[in-house]
Amino acid sequence: MPRINKSVILALLTVTSSVFLLFQLYYYKQYLSKDGVRNFNSLSANDAQWQVVKKFLDLVGRHNLPVYLIDPVTLGLLTPDTQQLRESDTKGSNCKYFCAQREFTTFALLAKLWKYDAALAKSAAEKGFEFLELRGKDTRLAGMDDLSGTEIPLHFIFRLQSHAVHLVVFYERSGNYLWHGPLRLKPNMDRKFVPFRKLDFGHQAGAYDRPELLLTSIDGLEIRIPKNVSRFLGEVANSRFLECRYKEARAFYQLYPEDTSQETIEFRKNAKTLLHLAARTLNSLGMRFWLSSGTCLGWFRQCSVIPHSKDVDLGIWIKDYRSDIIPAFQRAGLPLKHKFGKKEDSLELSFQAQDVKLDIFFFYEEEDHVWNGGTQAKSGKKFKYMFPKFTLCWTELVELKVQVPCETMDYIEANYGKSWNVPVKTWDWKSSPANVQENGVWPVGEWDDVIQVY
Repeated sequence: MPRINKSVILALLTVTSSVFLLFQLYYYKQYLSKDGVRNFNSLSANDAQWQVVKKFLDLVGRHNLPVYLIDPVTLGLLTPDTQQLRESDTKGSNCKYFCAQREFTTFALLAKLWKYDAALAKSAAEKGFEFLELRGKDTRLAGMDDLSGTEIPLHFIFRLQSHAVHLVVFYERSGNYLWHGPLRLKPNMDRKFVPFRKLDFGHQAGAYDRPELLLTSIDGLEIRIPKNVSRFLGEVANSRFLECRYKEARAFYQLYPEDTSQETIEFRKNAKTLLHLAARTLNSLGMRFWLSSGTCLGWFRQCSVIPHSKDVDLGIWIKDYRSDIIPAFQRAGLPLKHKFGKKEDSLELSFQAQDVKLDIFFFYEEEDHVWNGGTQAKSGKKFKYMFPKFTLCWTELVELKVQVPCETMDYIEANYGKSWNVPVKTWDWKSSPANVQENGVWPVGEWDDVIQVY
């Protein structure tokens, strides 16, 4: 048997080792990052959602669109601890968030930081997307003198294969908050483009606080998300926005010309200041509130504050009551004018600010209705004002984002009857409301606690 040359054997071993090393390097490059993370470019065709989201992020990055993730399902899966989120993304190789085989992923676009570019549709097509742009009236421009509203882009849909990205455009409003319009299809649009009824956003207009954003990594993709995910998801569930009814308000003023006296101008200025101060104070306490009584009627009927009311009326659920509400308003410069009732029954507070009074009515929930109470100081008589149950929506009044009953007509008619659209300047709180009823008398022994006038 011929003797094998040692040099040949050494050469063969060297070549074999080199090939094996190159294979390892290739595998490492293709499937693992330097931190041990799977390269998500290697995902199979079954991971359609991830592939579409990645292409979408590449597209908006090319056009410098400031987008952030608002998808409720995906955000709901994220750990509250962002550091844990980052660690989970760098230690594993599983696609946890964008591989759920869902039909949609939702992002938000801040309109203030973006200039509309018609080339977006062309770029989307180049990446294989089918593209749909939905426009609507810019209600920010609507008012007593202009009811038309210029059309603006409100929603974009990017569809690729079995997945679609819904991009919601958020606009800034004068009340220092973000607003998105409803998604409404024009008659000539393809109603089967995507299952629109399943979208998480767009069934109605919405209002949100401006979120602080955080750049993080999710399934290997760099994405901005709201820093406080839990707070944002809470807003999603209660975001419905009602626009002021400018058309009806204009009709009202044609029948009843607006008072433009200096006294009215001064009152509305003071009422605006008081409402903003009250909102800051209650928000600092975490107490939800809504426009009630005459203030709610003014917004609904004439998109303004009723000048002859001489006060601002707010409603608060008694379950949200906090014992430090009075000191908080006093620190804000609003002395207590009176306190009637008690937490368990018919509580109401009144604070004085210049020539405008702030009345806060606490509402009690029963099985089939809600109510607030009233007290006559000189007699101790109690009154109850009954309302149908309601939910809360956002709106804007005097450049402030505030809440009102979503079922506003029912709320107004309960309080003011069917003739609510006719101004009444003489009003007796004990007999004029359509929903008032007597509710007994406070025991004399409790008067010191339940009837406090300052």
